[in-house]
Amino acid sequence: MKRYSGVLMPLSSLPSNYGIGTMGKCAYDFIDFLSAAGQKYWQLLPLGPTSYGDSPYASFSTYAGNPYYIDLDLLIKDKLLKKTDLEGIEWGGDPESVDYGAIYESRFKVLRLAYERGRKPFAEEFAAFRASKLWLENYALYMAVKARFGMVSWTEWPDEGIRLHRPDSVAQYRLTLSDEVEFYEFVQFLFFRQWEALRAYAHKKGIQFIGDIPIYVALDSADVWSEPHFFLLDENNVPTVVAGCPPDAFTEDGQLWGNPIYHWERMRNDGYGWWIRRVDGAGQLYDVIRIDHFRGFESYWAVPYGDETARNGQWMPGPGMSLVGVLSSWFRGLRFIAEDLGYMTDAVKNLVRDSGFPGMRVLQFAFDAHGDSDYLPHQCDYDSVCYIGTHDNDTIMGWLNTTGKEDKKFAKKYMHITEDEGWCWGLIRAGMSTGSQLFVIQMQDLLQLPGSCRMNTPGNPYGNWRWRMLPGSADKKLAKKLREYTETYRRLNDFEK
Repeated sequence: MKRYSGVLMPLSSLPSNYGIGTMGKCAYDFIDFLSAAGQKYWQLLPLGPTSYGDSPYASFSTYAGNPYYIDLDLLIKDKLLKKTDLEGIEWGGDPESVDYGAIYESRFKVLRLAYERGRKPFAEEFAAFRASKLWLENYALYMAVKARFGMVSWTEWPDEGIRLHRPDSVAQYRLTLSDEVEFYEFVQFLFFRQWEALRAYAHKKGIQFIGDIPIYVALDSADVWSEPHFFLLDENNVPTVVAGCPPDAFTEDGQLWGNPIYHWERMRNDGYGWWIRRVDGAGQLYDVIRIDHFRGFESYWAVPYGDETARNGQWMPGPGMSLVGVLSSWFRGLRFIAEDLGYMTDAVKNLVRDSGFPGMRVLQFAFDAHGDSDYLPHQCDYDSVCYIGTHDNDTIMGWLNTTGKEDKKFAKKYMHITEDEGWCWGLIRAGMSTGSQLFVIQMQDLLQLPGSCRMNTPGNPYGNWRWRMLPGSADKKLAKKLREYTETYRRLNDFEK
């Protein structure tokens, strides 16, 4: 049976000259690094445009690409920008951290210049792109109206007609804001043009992309605004319940995510067309799709809208195999990973098994000195994807500082951690040696970085999604070492053989 490995590296975390990772040289260089290291997969976080809080899991659209990732040097090459256009612009002063405020203030001004110069030279290609993306009209109009009303959530738009997506108001605003709508459409044209070129290069080098689909979409999104009937909203399009997680040993109030919840009955009656379109859109970006919070398909925690904590929620039945079966049969060329972490029940385990999707094993959850764990390396069977930690976990070095003394002693004994190899490479060795069909490493752990470099701390809304890798970190020496581990445990990319 084939075994592979890959690296979890957010696109935003790549080094570039413009404050955030882009689809330019830094991305191509990273693909070269993965290829040299014998890896098969590059796992990304969601690529959508981010809103308040900068989380890629709270996007303005489940289909659109983030304008921040458009590479400006490639736009110069395409004669859509000049080098002088970028002089004196502040992108952020720390090469190890994304300054989203600085980028927000500067990036759209530059992209406006590219739009003005490019809409005529690229008119034919742009027209073909617009015709191929059925979601684009609603997204671009949503963004244009949002800009008109000072970027507040659509639930606060002062015009009731457009807030409630009434056809006459939609037609009126589409006409009134036609130039602004076309600008947002052109920005997406630029994003997908660069992405398709990058993906083609990755495939040429034998690298495939794993991407996330968050189970829920943001309330402040074109998805909810344009198709409110597929969500549990009242007559004024205000949510009746929102998503979250119940209280547990770690969070006595639970987690209140605030996402609107799907009207599963209407989606089922529609043949799950909304989900088919969504996964089809993701398939145009990724080769493998990781479904975040997969357990929510079995049952989900619904919290009354307006509550300040998740305490008063209740479990409600999800669509189960009626949806999962549609997705797996409809998209036979796509592969899926079920993020089956969190509150697990026999019913959830049965759903993962019936889906045929590999579940996840996280080594940071494995080492309990006084108990057993399904996540211990010897428990990781082939139908799983093994991680040391995900974007929601600490780095290995940070994890060591928060792990109990006895658990750490057990982990050291179990994995035969030596001083020469160290904890990071010891855990990489343990993950590589599991029976899991795929092993994925966070880039921070390859670089042996401290906990200050973790990507996200769940429950903490501030300071997340900012870490960036310094230029030159993913070098030939690191690629060679990673390749040696990969080859030893028979995970070397077939493309390289």
